[in-house]
Amino acid sequence: MKAPDYVSAIVGYRVWRWEATGLQSLNGEPWFPNRPFVASCRALTLETVVGTEAAHKMNDVPQAKCTCGVYATKGLDHLRETQYWRQGIHGKVNLWGTVVEHELGWRAQCAYPKALFLPRDRLPFSLAAIQSRLKTLIAYRAEIFVADPNGNIPLWANDSGYDSAGLDYLIKTSKQYYDRCRQERTLKKGDRVALRRVGIAVVEQVDDKDLQVVLRKKYVLKIPRNHVVWDQQNMRWEASPCRFF
Repeated sequence: MKAPDYVSAIVGYRVWRWEATGLQSLNGEPWFPNRPFVASCRALTLETVVGTEAAHKMNDVPQAKCTCGVYATKGLDHLRETQYWRQGIHGKVNLWGTVVEHELGWRAQCAYPKALFLPRDRLPFSLAAIQSRLKTLIAYRAEIFVADPNGNIPLWANDSGYDSAGLDYLIKTSKQYYDRCRQERTLKKGDRVALRRVGIAVVEQVDDKDLQVVLRKKYVLKIPRNHVVWDQQNMRWEASPCRFF
């Protein structure tokens, strides 16, 4: 590898896809843990440009007159303005080797994640599922934060493991989610119940034993409470018409 153009790694910002197998560039190229991502030039694989001015040696990436290299911006503002940050998880990235500077960022020969910021809506809702998914990111040994409008919350550090502040935040938000689910799954007046093969009825009264529903604004039906179930796939209350009395 050629000597770096800079004394130390440049720190930029970029976005990755967070898949079950780990990080990927937005174009689908995988980033492997404990292995630098080394850029290649896609133009070199296209016959239409071989032998032209755009073509260059494989180990001469990036080139000033080409578009190859690992992309990173100089700040988060550009990622937000272009909406790239909504396409995955964003973070800091170390850049080294040959580096070409541009007005808003860089194209580099080599790169590796330095810190990752996880939007709350990208995390699973249960703490167990979160920890399971985080294993794919912990393998990169980069700092991990929960991105929050009021300030990034540390979640995991290479030298100390999970941070109590981040875990407390996840536990709190997970509890809020389950509280909302429990509230949504508590039958109350005005809720709708799908009566299979009949139609949609509206709950008029409900207690621990029975509920009274109105079908098509004129039929009043009484249903045993334990005969009404929540259908997770359809996200609705359902009951079989054969259970009416």
